[in-house]
Amino acid sequence: QVQLVESGGGLVQAGGSLRLSCAASGTFFSLDAMGWYRQAPGKQRELVATITSGGTTMYVDSVKGRFTISRDNAKNTAYLQMNSLEPEGTAVYYCKVVVRRRLGVPGTYWGQGTQVTVSS
Repeated sequence: QVQLVESGGGLVQAGGSLRLSCAASGTFFSLDAMGWYRQAPGKQRELVATITSGGTTMYVDSVKGRFTISRDNAKNTAYLQMNSLEPEGTAVYYCKVVVRRRLGVPGTYWGQGTQVTVSS
């Protein structure tokens, strides 16, 4: 079992910045890919950014140049630095991780979500 604890959400004005954190704990050999998703009311959940275990990153076009995903493998933690925030970024942000196990198949786990609200 894996638990993900998200933090860093809040209310920010347009143009401001926030940094989200996602800390993993529990039973696993190591963390594989980690990613951030977001879901606005009435909309589908969308992938925002991913980072592989080797540090390769991917971003949805709408956040390129403004968001940065990173990870600290020693702390089993992923981060999402969000700069130049826009009202369209208002959503609940979810962390997702894929874990590796010594024995058994990989597993996928989701965080509880953290609210990000960008005011204009």
